[in-house]
Amino acid sequence: MTPQAPSQIKIDKLILAKVRGFCAGVVRAIDVVEKTLELCGSPVYVRHEIIHNRYVVDQLRKKGAVFVEELDEVPEGSWLIFSAHGVGPDVVSQAKARKLKIIDATCPLVTKVHLEAIALAKNDYTIILIGHRDHVETIGTLGEAPGHMLVVGNVKEAETVEVKNPDKIAYLTQTTLSLDDTREIVAALKRRFPKLSPPKKDDICYATQNRQNAVKAMLPKVDALLVLGAPNSSNSNRLCEVARAKGIRSYLIERAANIKDEWLEGVKTLGLTSGASAPEILVQEVVALARERYGVAAVEELETVEETEHFSLPYEVTKLMREHGAERR
Repeated sequence: MTPQAPSQIKIDKLILAKVRGFCAGVVRAIDVVEKTLELCGSPVYVRHEIIHNRYVVDQLRKKGAVFVEELDEVPEGSWLIFSAHGVGPDVVSQAKARKLKIIDATCPLVTKVHLEAIALAKNDYTIILIGHRDHVETIGTLGEAPGHMLVVGNVKEAETVEVKNPDKIAYLTQTTLSLDDTREIVAALKRRFPKLSPPKKDDICYATQNRQNAVKAMLPKVDALLVLGAPNSSNSNRLCEVARAKGIRSYLIERAANIKDEWLEGVKTLGLTSGASAPEILVQEVVALARERYGVAAVEELETVEETEHFSLPYEVTKLMREHGAERR
């Protein structure tokens, strides 16, 4: 990082959310790309960004990963990785038709939602999918049961959505939503559809919940919040919204260089967290800038919960490792 000239703005303290950054699904997805490149060589194609973070994607691109949006960009017979956000069966069928060697890096918690959708559709339920209709995760989930699923993105839509049979209705959610917003949407749906069935277990993932709760715990202690994450990262945007809902100004940044002095006027204690796709190196970049530019002397971590989750690599990768003798290294 380029050395920063001192600013006229001085900040006394920086508080870091200890629960921040990569979740187990993101770690797994990055490992899938790196391990496939190591075992199979480049190029390895990845449909969509493996996770929503430009820095991570650029680092993987340097190692030989090629990111595409459409499968017709992938030469027949090539290795293809599906991103952590998941895809619908139509994409899988298209990939197989092109004789692509598929490795699925879909987060297991997203796969859980897909399997719930398939089971509900088989039992002829109308499924309300709470989520952002343009997000790649929602698009992938919709593909599992397109004739049975309706997307609801806010309370207004919940209050107007029409269903075929209100006695046979269930809801699922995107894994990276605001806990508070989702609670309000579910409440609105239940008022209209008393027989609404919930998921067997929360669809909003543990990492999303933990990071939002950490921000809530931090807000009484800070004057402003910085959130490291990509503009297209759903869970990162939700962290900003949590702060703004409590009257604390918050700013989404991709790198330390994005920080503007005018954001920090009057700030004595600054909060910092990162979305589930943001690497720790970028957090430390902001910490270094805070010390150099804003004279921060005190940096402390706010501990809420400890995350110990770990997801195993997909079968296709472990099979490759066995074939290459990589498991013994």
